[in-house]
Formats: sequence, C-alpha cells, structure tokens
Amino acid sequence: VQLQASGGGLVQAGGSLRLSCAVSGLSVSSNDMSWFRQAPGKEREFVGTIRSSSSSTYYANSVKGRFTVSRDNAKNTVHLQMNSLKPDDTANYYCAARRGRLILSALSEPWHYDYWGQGTLVTVSS
Repeated sequence: VQLQASGGGLVQAGGSLRLSCAVSGLSVSSNDMSWFRQAPGKEREFVGTIRSSSSSTYYANSVKGRFTVSRDNAKNTVHLQMNSLKPDDTANYYCAARRGRLILSALSEPWHYDYWGQGTLVTVSS
C-alpha cells in the first residue's frame, strides 16, 4: 500500500489550496481515509475524515466550514480542499488510511491508522 500526498505550497492568508492523496494497493471507497497535520514542535493533529461506504465527513473544530475532504473513486484519490487559510494552518499535511471502518470516537487518533503518506508542506503567510 502506498499513499502519495501532493499539492502543498506557499499561500497568503485567506487563500486556498487543494491537497491530493493518490492511493495504490487499497481502495479509498472501502476504507476510512483521513487527513492529519503536524506543525513544527507540535503533535500530529486530526484535520478531517471521509468514511468508507457512506462518504460521511467529519472535521476538527479548527477547520470546520473552511476545509472539505472528498474522494474520487475512479482515480482512487482523496482530496483536501482548504479555503480561507490562516497562518495557524501552516504544517505538514499527511493522508492516512485505515483498513475497514473505525468507530467514530477513534477517527481523530493517529495510532489507529494503518498507512500514511509522506506529507506535503503547507505554509500560510500573514
């Protein structure tokens, strides 16, 4: 299984970026797919999830209303659309996959995930 994240870059506050996570060896439609981020000196934190089968999405409070997780089953890819970016959003962003389906309370806990991408850096300037 491989997860390849891309799309990071430098953007001004208020701008937008779209991250992609191309997956091989595992179906994005059959497994829970999530995004996490990690800023320098901080712990990895949950950003958002798209659930297997139902396509329900869940988000951290800090990004709710600004970020959207989606997937393209035909391309086996997951996306993170980020709007109204803030300097506090600056971090390395990681996509993660969990075989099967997690209970809702476990979605935000990184140790439950089986596979990780390499991370893509997002820098938001003020």
